[in-house]
Amino acid sequence: MNTESETLFEVIRFVDLAGVLANAILGGVAARTARLDIVGFVVLAIMSGLGGGMIRDTLLQQGSPAALLDPAYLIFAILGGVIAFFVTFNGRWTRRVLLLLDALAVGCWAAVGVQKALDAGLGWLSAILLGMITAVGGGMVRDIMLLKVPTIFGGNTLYATSALLASVEMVILSKLGFVAVGTGVAILSGAALSLLAKRYGWILPTGYALRIPGPILLLNPRVWRQRRLDARRARNGIFPDDPGASA
Repeated sequence: MNTESETLFEVIRFVDLAGVLANAILGGVAARTARLDIVGFVVLAIMSGLGGGMIRDTLLQQGSPAALLDPAYLIFAILGGVIAFFVTFNGRWTRRVLLLLDALAVGCWAAVGVQKALDAGLGWLSAILLGMITAVGGGMVRDIMLLKVPTIFGGNTLYATSALLASVEMVILSKLGFVAVGTGVAILSGAALSLLAKRYGWILPTGYALRIPGPILLLNPRVWRQRRLDARRARNGIFPDDPGASA
């Protein structure tokens, strides 16, 4: 059992650091689009790769964020920014690799965020929230720093929904005592939904205009006054189509 736990930890750490590197590079790609200098590349890379976990750890208030305690996280984030500064990543295969690593990181970060919240004694709903924040928080911080509406707020393929799915699965399986299984399921399902959404263009609706039903209009006093006036005219033999109805 101890060996299985160590293996699981190593797998999670590998996916975690790969996700940090991928999202740091994506932050650097956004910096290139905004025509920033090397400082901007590195700052956006750090926020994009580590922002979600740092927000999570700050909300949990259980010591310093993990990204500041383990130097590997900052090293990978800075490395991603430097790589993006020198490499344009316009190739199809490089983009696909980044997309795959990012998709795997969604489920991994959601699972880690959920488990940390549960270990801190929080309820299932708070755990789901922190799982989602861990997964999407870095991208939100990156977009806000670029004065953009965060991409997860609509008009883009499913991403936050993938984090939600992975978080819910992790909560359920962790509560049942299957932490390792929950982590694996969260990583695979979160990645699968994100990749399928990219492939087929799945997005959430951006808004729905609720039409007021007819009976509600009858509560309007003006409608009732008009109906009483029409009824009075009808009793007097005056109809709306009658030329003398306006007299």
